[in-house]
Amino acid sequence: MILEATYKKQTSLVHRKKFAQFFTPESIAKIMTKWLAGNDKMEMVLEPAFGLGVFSRFLISENKNLIIRGFDVDSVIFKTAQQNFKPNQNIQLFLEDYLFNDWNNKYDGIICNPPYFKFHDYENKNALRREIKQRLKINLSGFTNIYTLFLLKSIYQLNPNGRIAYIVPSEFLNADYGTSVKDYLLKSNLLRHIIIFDFKENIFEDALTTSAILLLANDQNKDKIQISKLENTHQLDSLSKLIENYPKSRGDILLSKNEIDPNIKWRKYYQNQESSQYKNLTKFSEVAKVVRGIATGANDYFSFNIEKAEKFSISKDFLLPCIIKSKDIEKPFFTIEDFEELKTNNTNIFLLDADKQNKSESVLKYIKIGEQQGINKRFLTSKRKPWYKLENRIPPPIWVGVFNRTGLKFIRNEAEIRNLTTYHCIYPIENLFKKLDIDLLFAYLLTDVAQQIFNDNRREYGDGLKKFEPNDLNKASMLDLSKLDQITTEKIISIYKDYRKSVIEGNERIELINEIDEILKKEYKYPEKKK
Repeated sequence: MILEATYKKQTSLVHRKKFAQFFTPESIAKIMTKWLAGNDKMEMVLEPAFGLGVFSRFLISENKNLIIRGFDVDSVIFKTAQQNFKPNQNIQLFLEDYLFNDWNNKYDGIICNPPYFKFHDYENKNALRREIKQRLKINLSGFTNIYTLFLLKSIYQLNPNGRIAYIVPSEFLNADYGTSVKDYLLKSNLLRHIIIFDFKENIFEDALTTSAILLLANDQNKDKIQISKLENTHQLDSLSKLIENYPKSRGDILLSKNEIDPNIKWRKYYQNQESSQYKNLTKFSEVAKVVRGIATGANDYFSFNIEKAEKFSISKDFLLPCIIKSKDIEKPFFTIEDFEELKTNNTNIFLLDADKQNKSESVLKYIKIGEQQGINKRFLTSKRKPWYKLENRIPPPIWVGVFNRTGLKFIRNEAEIRNLTTYHCIYPIENLFKKLDIDLLFAYLLTDVAQQIFNDNRREYGDGLKKFEPNDLNKASMLDLSKLDQITTEKIISIYKDYRKSVIEGNERIELINEIDEILKKEYKYPEKKK
């Protein structure tokens, strides 16, 4: 792929990221074009995010008579592609936003590696939501990613007997915003094959994301949907044979369309669910509520250490103790002593709390500095009145990390301070009917059993990186700890307190958590079936 390599050398990474330009590897592009070529009556092809036209290069090498239309919004890459394809009159390129153009044309083949960025980063998002609602009758979530809109529009534009091949992040399969997209996919009766790339391998350079290929066809083979999982690119040969033998081929998993629920995470259909090993499960939302931490919109401006507070003469009356960064906590218990140590080390451990009456002259002056720097005009701050008012979050008793590679990081917030979005807040539910001992809950959260069950609801971002949004945790399952008898409950809490003591004293005894883990497995795990 000499053209892509030359372009990358001549164009900055900043520019390429701005336009979400991550080039499809040649081996993947060949697989996708092979799917389109299965339509032997294909005459008109669409590349909605043309880039440098890798798909078109493979397509015309096999069929020089194809007419191909391509769209792109970046004038830099457009000029390179235009120059490269100039001798070929059958390739028509347009420097236009595909999402707002070409709605009335239909195609025999559509192939795409669409841009990947959040809806709220898109300039014309409100107009686009209206367009999608009018054309497709779908109300899209504000968290929707742009790549799914490309897919939806392409489905709308497919001719009878036509085929679509898309390579996209697999995130939407397991994200809340993906529900309406999955529903539309199923109702279109076009989805034929989902190819999931194993999460240990990044498909795209410079992009930390997991990938999936979606193969669609407007034919009569509507009853079954295949799913294939690839652990490495060496398995592409077997996938190529599957595509050649369609519709007689069969992937790793074959599902009836009626078996598939758009309202759940589709991971259930292609990965083992750890929760299935356990009985007496309940939803985590029955026990606690998870919400994200405080989003300031300008962390550098709002966060303070002792030195910065002294520099701007901001008194402690206008500073809230707050965890700013995940790395500032290393142990599963965060105490007052830990907070004091961070403060002594001049760590950013405070948050400006300026929305008070009788502001000091120093605070007023600092607010003015923020306005001079344009802090008040940023995305989040511009939505608040006044712009420097913080979100209302009381200190949660438990924190949980947002991203992880080795497992969820739960912290017992004994210092009772606030946190930014580096952690989510966990608030146990307490009312007349439900109240779970917080020591018992936290003891459970530290176990491998809890980690395994939560992992059923994770999101994956490639290279082993996992993410949990608040609703991923709220909707996740957990062991129903109310089923434990009093003696077992007291035993777990006693072991947990010994573990806490070992951590505080600097001699962590992880075997104590393993002991709790074994108790829970004995109480909740289904007996293994005899072979």
